[in-house]
Amino acid sequence: MTDASGASGAFGVVTGAGGALGRAVVAELVAARHRVVAVARSGTDAAALASSHPGLVTGEVADLADPDQVAALWKRLDERAAAPAFLVSVAGGYRGGTLVDSRPEDYRDMLAINLDTAWWSCREAARRMSAAGTGAIVNVAARTAVQGGTGSIAYAVAKAAVVKLTQVLADELKDAGVRVNAVLPALIDTPDNAAAFSAERMKKAVSPEAIARVIGYLCSADAGPVTGAAIPVYGRF
Repeated sequence: MTDASGASGAFGVVTGAGGALGRAVVAELVAARHRVVAVARSGTDAAALASSHPGLVTGEVADLADPDQVAALWKRLDERAAAPAFLVSVAGGYRGGTLVDSRPEDYRDMLAINLDTAWWSCREAARRMSAAGTGAIVNVAARTAVQGGTGSIAYAVAKAAVVKLTQVLADELKDAGVRVNAVLPALIDTPDNAAAFSAERMKKAVSPEAIARVIGYLCSADAGPVTGAAIPVYGRF
């Protein structure tokens, strides 16, 4: 059943929605007629997402590394009629460096931006989805979580922890009707990456839209048997 906006009635949350991949995920889920709560770092990004998809996207702003702000965000969502059907945790960030050259703030920042943001969002989603007996969580990790990572050790360690979070949470929630999976991109075709890497290397990059289609599948009923997976979306890397 759809309402006047054309939505299916299901709604969910996308974090890191202001970035290239986050925007693509929001668009993919809206195309499937879902309502989306798009969580961004700035009010400008949140407002732009809402205006781009009127009636289907609500913009929210929160520091996702702060458990109090995440809890407050999800309490606002409790005012809706049902628990969110999905959480896509896209929020994250990259900083390079070796262990020998690393600074304490590099380590702390990579854990906060990549692991903490997923941890606190997953905690709030898991509480509500397990009570409802249904739901899908998709975390965005990275290829460096399972392969290599030379020159990006803090980032790689943080993303490896996201994969382990995904696997353990999938086991915790498997009897509650909640699925938890991760996708592992390599190089994503974004303007920032295009400015940082050679044109030849960017030929192998995967588009945000292609990754979003994998995430959309994992949020769908078609992926019902899939949980605890860490799915590579490396392209030709």
